[in-house]
Amino acid sequence: MPALLTLIYVGGFSLIVLLLLISLLRNRRRAAVAAANLPNDLPVEVRRRLGSTSTNRGLRALRWLFILLAVGLVGFHIYWAHYAQELNQKFQELGYKDLRNRRLSESTLRGWILDRSGRLDRALAYYRRDSSGGISREYPMDKAMAHIFGSDRGDPGLERALFGVQSGALPESLEVVKGKTVQNKGNTDIRLTIDRELQQAAVDQLKGKHGAVVILNPQTGEVLALYSEPSYSLKEVEDETTWIRLEANERDRPLVSRALGAYYIPGSTFKTVTMTAAFIAGFQDTEFVCSGGGYYAAPGANVIFDDGGPGEVHGRIGIETAYEVSCNQYFAQMGVKLGAERLKQAAQLLGIGAYDTPVEALRGRKEPELWNASTDAIKRALAPREATIVTGKQVTRYDLALMGYGQGYAGQMTPLQMALAASAIANLDGKLIKPRIEFDRPPEVFKQVVPPQTAEKMRGIMGLVTGGPSGTARGVFAPVKAAGINTGGKTGTAQKVVPLYDPKTGQPKTRHKVEKDNRGNIIREYDETILDEEHPRIDGWFLCIAPLERPQLAMAVIVEGGGYGSRSAAPIAAALVLKARDLGYFNIPNNQKAPQASQRQQKRVAPRRQR
Repeated sequence: MPALLTLIYVGGFSLIVLLLLISLLRNRRRAAVAAANLPNDLPVEVRRRLGSTSTNRGLRALRWLFILLAVGLVGFHIYWAHYAQELNQKFQELGYKDLRNRRLSESTLRGWILDRSGRLDRALAYYRRDSSGGISREYPMDKAMAHIFGSDRGDPGLERALFGVQSGALPESLEVVKGKTVQNKGNTDIRLTIDRELQQAAVDQLKGKHGAVVILNPQTGEVLALYSEPSYSLKEVEDETTWIRLEANERDRPLVSRALGAYYIPGSTFKTVTMTAAFIAGFQDTEFVCSGGGYYAAPGANVIFDDGGPGEVHGRIGIETAYEVSCNQYFAQMGVKLGAERLKQAAQLLGIGAYDTPVEALRGRKEPELWNASTDAIKRALAPREATIVTGKQVTRYDLALMGYGQGYAGQMTPLQMALAASAIANLDGKLIKPRIEFDRPPEVFKQVVPPQTAEKMRGIMGLVTGGPSGTARGVFAPVKAAGINTGGKTGTAQKVVPLYDPKTGQPKTRHKVEKDNRGNIIREYDETILDEEHPRIDGWFLCIAPLERPQLAMAVIVEGGGYGSRSAAPIAAALVLKARDLGYFNIPNNQKAPQASQRQQKRVAPRRQR
């Protein structure tokens, strides 16, 4: 009956609006006919009175006003009911607080969430009945999956995206009247691509640290593990006091997914992007000199040295050796040679936004279009912040040099984005496959980045980092090599100036500032965050692909304050590769032979300091 009454109301309302329009058109025609039949020699005022009285004109104005108000009201309702969930970001953030939607979603049991095995005993979310008959939602990997599932108080997570009641998911009135059965997806079991054991291994490796791990299958785009530490408990944040306390902790930021929503300076891992740009531009055979005097990108600019300072000299080298030993001078010169436009082209192929100004690059736009998902709600729930670089006309040679080796305007990268940069090289066809977390989704290609032959050459170069005689992660990956697994990788280390925090409250320390004019009058007062410029945080990175012959993993690891990437992030990646081996990820038939090093790759330099 309510659905039928709704249809009657909408039909009647539409009929009234239609009749008003018809009457207005008919009156307009009558007035035109009457005016045409009047003698031409009548005064204008007389003709106006004979054609239409002021009362008639007033009635027509009221009719038009009523029609406009009615159309505006209906349009307002249609926008908020059907389009706001896709177009209005504020509505997306707060829509879940609508009690009507929450009551609808909570009125039925949600489906179970299963890991990639599909086994019920490995479920990631399910219902349990207690001794008193009560039913509760259980999360066996509470903290491990918190940033993916989300809570009812924070950003929309996968739970709300999968089972939340969307306006489009509700049956229309006509369907109800016809008795049509509308499938309710809220109680359908969902199988994810997440491997429960690999996810737990990432949790164990990051325990006690601040950082993130992202593991993808580069051939299919499947997200095998995605974890950010510190995390939080889904059960604990049901208490509002706990939620407020966690939200106020700006030092640890447990509610933020570092894998998707935190920006980092990529350091030497960005050389992977620069190498990709060099191959696309055909500059892969270019040699540069790494000297004790450093590299001056422009007159008056700061000199660029390698990590060891003037004492670290590599001589004239090509891109293979430069990547293996992580030569800053080489990639700084390559950045200048490539120029802004070629860097922009490569960045966009990898999903990195290229903007003309720093202001545009710092907006932190979400990037839902990067995901392969069945609904827009899932894409929004997992949307990472867009990684960005600046390639406008104001970019100088020195800026290009800094970007070439992962500094300056390249400092807006997320762990997911760096995993995607490695994934494009690891893909056998040189394609960047969109990440996906729904197991039954077919793969979708984001962009064709490089030809298959080029991707193979680049995988060989990445293999030098973990297997070459001067590779920056050779020692860490020796046990992996001994286990018969060929890998590729890239270390990275980056300094970042961060605020000083109060150890008790977790809040940034501030100092009160007062600005005065020439007469001593106070212009404004404000609190300034105190930055610890004397002790910048040193973040450690590592990118990894494995096995090198036919990669099934593309990984990014970031450890905040971990120091050199070879000492902090690389051991985590090595442990996760061995775990993946134990789980059977490398048992693939018809493996190709490992790519052979070229003649130029045989040229080696003395071992150097780890990065």
